[in-house]
Amino acid sequence: METVEKLSVTVTPAMARMIREKVEDGSFGSASEVIRAALRAFQREEEEHAERMASIRARVKASIEDKRPAVPLDDAIDRVKSRISRMAQDSNDSASRRRS
Repeated sequence: METVEKLSVTVTPAMARMIREKVEDGSFGSASEVIRAALRAFQREEEEHAERMASIRARVKASIEDKRPAVPLDDAIDRVKSRISRMAQDSNDSASRRRS
């Protein structure tokens, strides 16, 4: 087992009530267990956030380094509008066939 270090932590009355409730309902054996579980969850959340940020940074870097020619904004907007129109038309065609 890992060595432990005793700390004093100040929490809001609502947090203290939640901790006590978790111990009283048997979810945890002690307030310390509740706090350790919360810290482990926080640590996982922080690690997941760091992974998401690294992934975003990698995609941005890859995009910046992409040697393919950029699409002018007007062309991109026209492509999106055209695709939306095709999707709407396909949706209308499907709805017409179902009604027939």
